[in-house]
Amino acid sequence: MILNESVVKEMMGTVDELSRLQPIVMKQLQMIFQKDRIAHAYIFEGEKGTGKKEVMKFFVKLLLCQNPSKNVPCETCRNCKRVDSGNHPNVLQIEPDGQFIKVEQIRDLISGMTKTSLEEGRKIYVIHHADKMNNSAANTLLKFLEEPDGLVTAILLTEQYQQVLPTIQSRCQHIKFSSIPKDILIKQLQERGLTLSMASTVSQVTNSLETALALAQDEQFAQARKTVLKLVETVKKNVNEAMLIIYDEWLPNIKEKDELELSLDLLLLAYRDIVAVKANPESFCTYPDMMNTWKDMALSSTFEQLSEQMQAILQARQHVGRNMNRTLLMEQLMLKLQEGYSFV
Repeated sequence: MILNESVVKEMMGTVDELSRLQPIVMKQLQMIFQKDRIAHAYIFEGEKGTGKKEVMKFFVKLLLCQNPSKNVPCETCRNCKRVDSGNHPNVLQIEPDGQFIKVEQIRDLISGMTKTSLEEGRKIYVIHHADKMNNSAANTLLKFLEEPDGLVTAILLTEQYQQVLPTIQSRCQHIKFSSIPKDILIKQLQERGLTLSMASTVSQVTNSLETALALAQDEQFAQARKTVLKLVETVKKNVNEAMLIIYDEWLPNIKEKDELELSLDLLLLAYRDIVAVKANPESFCTYPDMMNTWKDMALSSTFEQLSEQMQAILQARQHVGRNMNRTLLMEQLMLKLQEGYSFV
């Protein structure tokens, strides 16, 4: 079969992207296919944004493709096209109905898998958010997993593997997805319109593309980032000015515990940048727009001083969970950060 150049380019672009995103998982699944060691059930576990759905779709197409080549689906046969359009009769998928996947959904799924009207060949069912199955649903699925009817493959997707019934875990092959490499996540964020500076910052806070985009568009997050950078510069020059920033800009905009924890994380990342730049001026930074400032601060700080300042931030973050007065917490932190410069 001869594919036109545009189809080949699109096909390989997708496979190459998935292989860069999840190299171990892709190699594992392609080897399973090549050696014809296809299990009757898999659990794909990974954080949001790690490509579980995309890899699942690749694997489903590979298992059903009429003309696979080098462990890659052809993308042009009838089966590949029907998987893409969601119209393949031998592929069934379910999502949670509200908060949970209910027993009726699993019964309907099993009924669909056992219908004689389905086509010859492998049948595949996919359960999204498998950890959301209630006990009745999980136990009903368990019986089908133990005694599948014919050539059936199950793919369960989850972000919470530990929440999946242990007896279901034991009957599935566990495929663990790794976190997205930072450079790929930053590139994806830039392709969606984020600046390098903002993309670099949010990529350190979350590994999820969706969450990162939401943070980048959140005015409060942008303000927290701006305030953190102002604090780092100011506390070295004048601790009293830093206190004013705390009173006027930090505390009024931080209402919840998780917001304070995130702001302290951003502060810690700034000092980590300075340490990284001191060790290697070409280091990757959470705040690349501050590179010149970080270089100047690195020259006038020792590793010991920077380590003490980072430790002070970590201690402050621990106190957040102990309901310490926030104003007092931040006042003490500013004084400790300033102390590091008193002996330079």
